[in-house]
Amino acid sequence: MPQTPARRRVRPPRSPVPHVAPASRPPANNLLQSAHLHPVPSTLLIPLAARARGARYFPWLDCRDAVAGELLQRLGADVDALLDDLPTVFQVLWRTGAVKAAGRAFFAAHPQGLGANLGCGLTQHFQWLDAGANRWLDADLPEVMALRQQLLPVQGPRMRQADVDLAQPGWWQRLRLPSRSNAQPVLLVCEGVLMYLQPAQVQAVLAEFAQCAPPGSRMVLDVLTRQAVGRAARHPSVGPTGAEFCWGVGRMAELAAAHPRLRLLREQSVAEAYGWAGLGLDALWQHWLGAPPYGVATLAVGDGAP
Repeated sequence: MPQTPARRRVRPPRSPVPHVAPASRPPANNLLQSAHLHPVPSTLLIPLAARARGARYFPWLDCRDAVAGELLQRLGADVDALLDDLPTVFQVLWRTGAVKAAGRAFFAAHPQGLGANLGCGLTQHFQWLDAGANRWLDADLPEVMALRQQLLPVQGPRMRQADVDLAQPGWWQRLRLPSRSNAQPVLLVCEGVLMYLQPAQVQAVLAEFAQCAPPGSRMVLDVLTRQAVGRAARHPSVGPTGAEFCWGVGRMAELAAAHPRLRLLREQSVAEAYGWAGLGLDALWQHWLGAPPYGVATLAVGDGAP
């Protein structure tokens, strides 16, 4: 994620926000090291640190994550350097709020619908999006899910977990997602994932979603400007992992061009979180970049036949 203008550190409160343990299991040492995560999966620590401790610096964006703090403690991870990267902490918290708002709106309209977090890492969105009758799927690469099952085992019959590699076509069927035209719409969350795939792979993911998803389905994803591609080494948090930004957009409207059933329902820029000053800067950036440096888009699937 590219840098934003936010660089002023806010003094942390004297008492940290309490966190609830995600599971009654004893602490495990060196879980992160034993997981042997490759560069891209290892970026899961970035949003985890932001959600666990970011409210110390940006209390107005507090997402009230009840599990992230305990997960960090059990991982035994040193995240001080990640928390020094305040622009990224800010972006993660803002993005979390955007995903929560989109998810709550979706499940208000479809209270028995299915949500899926593709590339879930160690995020637990269902703590915010459990509407009482809806269902939830968390999916990621096998090595991530092996770590997740130790830390966040499935709790309840309306949740399940699965392995997925979005770079491989056919993921919709492998995840057993509904594809009937008369099925309930599906909500997909895909954050911190697509920018690490090649452009052709991203187009394939969007096209498979559009072709397979029931009408009314939504995908909420985060987006980088194309100018960030190939520059992850300059990013204070992503650079040390060795992961690289491979995909970005010139304009948000490009997202819907992947398939005739897709339409861009909403586009958001992180600049909105800075008020009028941020929106003014965003207008200048978009004049040069064509798209927000960092944003969230919501795609909708139309009524056309799959």
